[in-house]
Order: sequence, then C-alpha cells, then structure tokens
Amino acid sequence: MLSKILKLSLLTLFIVVSVTLYETDSKYSDLKKELKEKKALINDQLIYINKNNASHEINIKKKLKKLEFPKYKSLEINLYNNKKKLNFYKSNNQLVRGINNFFPGSGYLDLHENKLFLISATGLIGYSNNLYEDSIIFNQINNNINDFLSLDEINKGNWFSVKDLLVVNNNIYVSFTNEQKNNCWNTSVIVAKLNFEYLKFSNFFEPKYCVKSKNNYDKEFNAHQSGGKLFKYDDDNIILTMGDYRLRKLAQDINSTFGKILKLNSKSKKYEILSLGHRNPQGLYYDLDKDYIISTEHGPHGGDEINLNLNTKIVKNFGWAISSYGEHYGGKESHENKNKYKKYPLHKSHKDYNFIEPIKYFVPSIGISQLVQIKQNKFLLSSLKDESIYTFALNEKNELTEFKRIEIGERIRDMVYDSEKKEVVLFLENTASIGILKTN
Repeated sequence: MLSKILKLSLLTLFIVVSVTLYETDSKYSDLKKELKEKKALINDQLIYINKNNASHEINIKKKLKKLEFPKYKSLEINLYNNKKKLNFYKSNNQLVRGINNFFPGSGYLDLHENKLFLISATGLIGYSNNLYEDSIIFNQINNNINDFLSLDEINKGNWFSVKDLLVVNNNIYVSFTNEQKNNCWNTSVIVAKLNFEYLKFSNFFEPKYCVKSKNNYDKEFNAHQSGGKLFKYDDDNIILTMGDYRLRKLAQDINSTFGKILKLNSKSKKYEILSLGHRNPQGLYYDLDKDYIISTEHGPHGGDEINLNLNTKIVKNFGWAISSYGEHYGGKESHENKNKYKKYPLHKSHKDYNFIEPIKYFVPSIGISQLVQIKQNKFLLSSLKDESIYTFALNEKNELTEFKRIEIGERIRDMVYDSEKKEVVLFLENTASIGILKTN
C-alpha cells in the first residue's frame, strides 16, 4: 500500500508542475483538461485510501482490541555527550490512519500516575502501565469521541483529526478539528472524567467562530495549521494552542481565537489570550515557578520558530503574519503572491515592528513539533520533516545555547517526559512506533 501511495504522490506532483507550466498557454488547453481530470482521479483514490485506513482504526476501536507495540530495534545516540539507548516499539498494524502521511498512523501521548496514555488520530484511546520490556500493550478505553469528531469528518481528509490529549486533575482533555457547521472548522476541546471502563466526553471549549474551507477571505484553507497542543497551566487552568487554518488575518485579530495561545479555565470554561500572532504552534511547555511558556511554531516556506513568552500575565504578540523568517509558498516571484505580500509582508524582523523575536528560527523548516524539559534549563526538541531531535539549553539571560541535532530517522509527532523514570517517550510517525529514550 505504501509504495502505491508514494507513486500516487509523485504522479500528483507531476500533474501540479505540468499544469503550472502550461496554465498560460491556450495551445495546451486540451492537455490542461486531461491533467485536471487525472488529478481529480488521484485525489479520489487518496480519499479512498484515507477512508479505508480510518475504517480500519474505527473497527479496532469498536472491538476494543488491545494495542500492541512489540520491541523491534534499538538505536544508540549521543545525548549531552553521553551515549544513550533509544528503544523502538512498533505498532502491530493497528494504527494505520496518519495525519500527514497516509500510512501508517499518528498518535499523541501523555503520562499520568504511572500510566502512559495514547490517542490515535481517529480517537482510539489506550493506557499502559509504564513498564516497558519486550512490548508495550495499551488497554483500550471505550469512549464517545466520534460523537464529536465523526467518521464523516475524518473521511474528508487526513488533516481532520484528533490533535492532542492531556490528563490532569482526574480529567482527560482532547483537542480536535471540529466542523462547527458545514465546511467551517475550528479547533475545539472535549473533556471526560478519567474512567478506565468508559470515557463520556462532553464539550469543554468550542470557539464562537469557524474558518470556511471554501471562499474565505484569503481564499486558502489548511487544517494542518490547526494547533491543538494542550498543557497544564495550574490547578485551575490549561493551555491550548490555536492555529490560523491559513486565514492569516485572524492571527492579529484580538477578537478572534485563531492564531493564539489561550488559557482555559477548567471550571468556568472561559478563555484568556496569553499571546497572539501565531501561525501554527504545535509544541508547548509551561514553567509554573518561573512563569514562562516555550512554544514551537510551524513557519510557511521556512521560518519555523522557538518562541519564549516571559511573564504570561502580559499578552505578547509574536508577529505572524506580518513578520516571519519564512516566505509564502511560491515566494515573492510568484505573480499570484503579489497581493498576498501586500497584506502579509513577512518582514525579516519582529523587533522592528514591535513583535517578540523568536529565540531561534529555522530556514529551511524542520517541521518543528514538541519539546520537553529533561533537566534544569535543558530541553529536548523534536521534528517531523527533519526526522531528528535537538538538544538545547536556556542560559541566565534566557538565550538559547548548546543547540545540537541528533538524527533519529523518523517523523516525531509527539513527546512526553517521565520525570520519575528519567525517560522521554516519543511517538514516531513513519512506522507508528513508540520510542523510549533513557536520559539518566
């Protein structure tokens, strides 16, 4: 199946390039029509694959099958100048519906009271006692997530999916892409009391507005830019990241929840904006004692960022879509981008326009994802596109130092840190695997 998908992807790329080459020449109108028809056919085939993979996962969910991850290999890496072992536990062909790749599956992780929790893109939830030897077995928990993220919504495209889970204060929160009304989407959160027999979710946070997938202000839509990362703020609040769904103007609109990092009160369910000017923040860490947020952000073509919000009591603006070290797809030479650069200039400075500079940016992009703190002021950062992890530290001036790349060879969708066992747990997307990295 995977080789078939790769062939289809290459053919799709050929079609897109071919249409671009001939779009201004009426001599090739017949060819344009033929290529358009082939592109539509391939798109239909990809939708068919997505539906099959989603149906496979939903069937496993209905049967409440245990999710098995047998150990299959180890990798020795150099972590802060010490050799450490990364063990891989591969899904037994159960998680097959991916968020970016069509196959295999995607997932998110959390730790709570000596249990490792896993949620798939379609809403399978399992837990494992975190004793990892020859395999990791997740016991499924029956749930009603698909009352909120329906199979019909999931079947509309890979980017419509669960976005994260957070287990805190005996509650489990799940973020997801929500079709609030027909072809109009936002990122919402549901909550359930933690119960290992059945999780009955109810609405927790649903933004007032949604972004139209067709004919919106920017005439673009991308649900990969949905954010959805969850993190604990304090005993009464959690944090949620919100992407802009590629409707860029919303990121600077203080009356909109899109392109923001929000604090959500667990009792009143009201929100406060902690920061704005975000494109697609997908990694999140909050230090309660020092009151700072570190977030990671997907840039456009280039311009991934690590952002530091010191003193969360003051709302910060991180500049998107006015400032960015990336470029709009197609660049400044593209004729269709001229108006886009007028509206969203992507200045190569944040400070000059009264925005907060990232503490690090990446050109080209690495497909930045999650980060965890593993020691005092020492962090581990993961990536999707670059298939690597990175170590870095924050010095007394809150400057990023000791930055080092460590190649893993897999897209890393999520990470959590087990402070008791001194282990980082990773979800590896190329093989739908769990990685266990000992740091002590």
